[in-house]
Amino acid sequence: MAVAALRLLGPAARRAAGGPPCRAHRLTPADDELYQRTRLTVLEPESPNTMFIEGYSSRGFTISGDLVVGPCAVLPRTILQWNVGSYRDISHESLSLFRLLEPQIEILVLGTGDRVERLHPAMLKHMRESGIAVEVQDTPNACATFNFLTSEKRVAAAGLIPPRGTYTRV
Repeated sequence: MAVAALRLLGPAARRAAGGPPCRAHRLTPADDELYQRTRLTVLEPESPNTMFIEGYSSRGFTISGDLVVGPCAVLPRTILQWNVGSYRDISHESLSLFRLLEPQIEILVLGTGDRVERLHPAMLKHMRESGIAVEVQDTPNACATFNFLTSEKRVAAAGLIPPRGTYTRV
């Protein structure tokens, strides 16, 4: 009878009573675990307003149904005109916009027009030191990469220069 009563008690009570040790797994929380609950606060629910690049032409881009003329900066929830004429105009100053964003972006995708152009290594190093990975691609691939990253719920931005080719849907 005493052994049956010890079985009904928990392992701590059995050890205190001098009973045999138990090797069973405990499936219910112990008393101290009941007071260590985790709280989760949703700061912002998922927004359907994420940017999606639908197409591009030599004049600009179609982004989430809006026509944007010329080079643009596509941010997680905003589109801005980007004051660069070609990849040669990409500088520390023109990239400062992407470093100032809150929350900070993880990845910056740069579309340099018809071809992948080489940017100065010091600029790319400065962005990496700021905690932002930079992917330099031709604009058609940069559009596809940006769409993929945002569909994966990554915090990404794009700096896009229109290619000289014709209109294409992404």
